[in-house]
Amino acid sequence: MRDVVSPAKRRILCVFPHYTPSFGTFEYAYELTDGVQAFMPPQGLLLIAAALPKGWEVRFIDENIRKTTDADFAWCDAVFVSGMHIQRPQIKDICRRAHERDLSVALGGPSVSASPEQYPEFDYLHIGELGDATDELFRHLARDSSRPPKQVVLTTKDRLDMAQFPLPAYELIPIEKYFLGSIQFSSGCPYQCEFCDIPALYGRNPRLKSPEQVTAELDKLLACGLSGSVYFVDDNFIGNRKATLELLPHLVEWQKRNGFALQFACEATLNIAKRPEILELMREAYFLTVFCGIETPDPAALKAMSKQHNMMVPILNGVKTLNSYGMEVVSGIILGLDTDTPDSGEGILEFIEQSQIPLLTINLLQALPRTPLWDRLKREGRLIEDADRESNVDFHLPYDQVVSTWRECMGRAYTPEKMFARFDYQVRHTYSNRIKPPNSKERLSSRNIRRGLTMLAKIFWRVGVRSDYRREFWKFAWPRIKEGDVERLLSAGLVAHHLILFARGASQGRQTASYYSAPLQEVAEAAQ
Repeated sequence: MRDVVSPAKRRILCVFPHYTPSFGTFEYAYELTDGVQAFMPPQGLLLIAAALPKGWEVRFIDENIRKTTDADFAWCDAVFVSGMHIQRPQIKDICRRAHERDLSVALGGPSVSASPEQYPEFDYLHIGELGDATDELFRHLARDSSRPPKQVVLTTKDRLDMAQFPLPAYELIPIEKYFLGSIQFSSGCPYQCEFCDIPALYGRNPRLKSPEQVTAELDKLLACGLSGSVYFVDDNFIGNRKATLELLPHLVEWQKRNGFALQFACEATLNIAKRPEILELMREAYFLTVFCGIETPDPAALKAMSKQHNMMVPILNGVKTLNSYGMEVVSGIILGLDTDTPDSGEGILEFIEQSQIPLLTINLLQALPRTPLWDRLKREGRLIEDADRESNVDFHLPYDQVVSTWRECMGRAYTPEKMFARFDYQVRHTYSNRIKPPNSKERLSSRNIRRGLTMLAKIFWRVGVRSDYRREFWKFAWPRIKEGDVERLLSAGLVAHHLILFARGASQGRQTASYYSAPLQEVAEAAQ
């Protein structure tokens, strides 16, 4: 792709918009770290930065870390932006600032690919994934980087094979300022859950990188200074089980070569519990966390949303199976389903108690464009566009009751007592099943030791001394200290602190109840 344009040189400014604070981006934990300011590196925009034509210059700014300056805008010929629906106001704000300087602005990514009509102010819309539309965008800018007389819409019809993807431009970002590293192995998902837009955007037949590409990206992440955890951002890590089985031995060998320098996490459907051959290799590769979109413990609701694959194994049994391979389960739960009753909140709280999953992202149902849910609700006249609402869905239950249930679930599920009790369960029933990686020079590097001591000191001071939940913290911490299990103490302390503080805000009405959409007044503040 780097040879498709004329020799014209361009300066491209890639800008990733700020996130509205949410349950899953761990803002409250950053104060306990050694300088973390953002959640994960933005994969898509880093890939585009790496795919630019040879000789073009690029500068990358993540506005979760720093704001784009006048000097940045003055430097470039054009601005590239990408983002998700929840970032829409921030996306538009970047365009406004660039247009004040008469710069061309191109927008790509999942939000514009699903809803191009929402972005009439942009000069170029890149719809779809890396491919022929990307080549055409580069050609346009090579010919003339000034703003076109009217919007140019470029839609990918011929997607670039993922085996030909360049390594993302991790060297352009301060990788040490991210909570997690990120990497992509596949794109697409074979399932068609009613509320999910992934099949429409990326297809039902997962496309793949080669194992060698994945390990080369891991090498680059290490070389750029990443330590800690890497999240496989695939929509379903086992979307192609055969390919996953081919990849995992390469990850095991990579870990052995690199002294188990990183921990892995991923997202997968719960039916992974039926694949012990995959789980055993994941355990050997040091996968410690799996996000499973459980959505609801109600079988009737799962059937209604076309998520029957969650019933291939009893949900609680599936969670325990993953725990038995040393993998902590993180889960998504949805309130506001058509099958919900006034007792659904109590059912969710009971499920949390039974499963002992520490982190569940409880959020309100949101209808996303290009999903079966959106199409159905549109036919039924149940889509509501109101910036003051927490969801665009006209629920069967009264709106205020659904929001109140969400706030109550958040308040009760994430009390310090409940939170640390669930982490204590994980210590005894999950973490003990993990492999014990060697005390390698990579794991015991001076940087890692300094980082660990910094976080430990901050946790002891801000949580163990100054917080109002310090008693519960020390009940959990003392056994870990006696056992010398500092790693578990650090991870649980960071996550629990964020969850407890966020849940308090949620129960008091100070946090948004859907992580796909946000009230406009909140995102306007975040964009400032």
